[in-house]
Amino acid sequence: MTTLNLGPALSAALALTFALALTVGPAARADTPKGDYADSAAGQKLIERLKREKNIPKATTRKLLAEAKYKPGIIAKMRKPAEKTLTWADYRPIFVQSKRARQGAAYINAHRKLFEKAQAKYGVPAYMIAAILGVETRYGRYIGKDRVLDALSTLAFDYPERSTFFTKELGEFIALCLKNKLDCTHDVGSYAGAMGLAQFMPSSYAAYAVDGNGDGRRDLWHEPADIIDSVANYLAQNGWQRGESIAQPATLAKPKAIHDIHTSTRQPRYRWAKLKTKGVEVANSPPSDARVGLLRFTGPHGPEYWLARHNFFVITTYNSSPLYAMAVYQLGREIEAFTHPAVGS
Repeated sequence: MTTLNLGPALSAALALTFALALTVGPAARADTPKGDYADSAAGQKLIERLKREKNIPKATTRKLLAEAKYKPGIIAKMRKPAEKTLTWADYRPIFVQSKRARQGAAYINAHRKLFEKAQAKYGVPAYMIAAILGVETRYGRYIGKDRVLDALSTLAFDYPERSTFFTKELGEFIALCLKNKLDCTHDVGSYAGAMGLAQFMPSSYAAYAVDGNGDGRRDLWHEPADIIDSVANYLAQNGWQRGESIAQPATLAKPKAIHDIHTSTRQPRYRWAKLKTKGVEVANSPPSDARVGLLRFTGPHGPEYWLARHNFFVITTYNSSPLYAMAVYQLGREIEAFTHPAVGS
């Protein structure tokens, strides 16, 4: 997703809310200078909005924005993500590995009762929950190295392509820091501002994170119950269908038939009966009226075709790339093979 030291979170949050309330800054400038966010027009707008909508003291937000650092490397990474530059032949070996699968099986076995409970409650297989944690952070071994505050501020104020989205996420992060007693100035995550073993963006953290152990907090860095339940809850809330298949290899009766098929990325585009008439073949046919999509990847030996069901596209709500979703699915099946006995059996 490396471990994260949250530090004295409660005292840090209280200090920001009360002790820093005396901070007074200069008037806002007309522009948004790189790394000078507290005094920028956009920064001042965020300060006002968080006070108005979430009653966060202006001095608290201002102090945090003054702490934020501009990171040009983050902009470069955002403009060239691996999912858009790599083929499946390059992407798959990065995430689908026996070592990572064995680590996933070990994580399930170490927290078997928590996985059984989550699987029963949310309907998401344990191996799929573990696969997401494996692809995202190697079960906490790598949660990122950029301060979340720096990443979100840089993208909110100096990445115009998606400024609106990241400004919203920055506001959610500041609110989360206070509500969940996190240490805003030290938490690290991905270059896009994703946090914890599950790599939730702040808005997803707010909407889907679960207090799985009942201690009154939602800790996606240290508490396996919270982490496991939160991933399962995310998928369930985004439409996961209990017991439904995810994907299976497909072939084309005639290779040129692909020119008559609209491949899928984020949603199924056909009923199986219709796609079958176009020459798509699978070993285990779904029901004729099942909603399906055909995926086409460039593998090490040429084109690969996969028939994807509804649950595959639920995975793309976590990360919109079909490469990501397929990596999660395939890693999950390897984890399942290494998990003995299987959870839920």
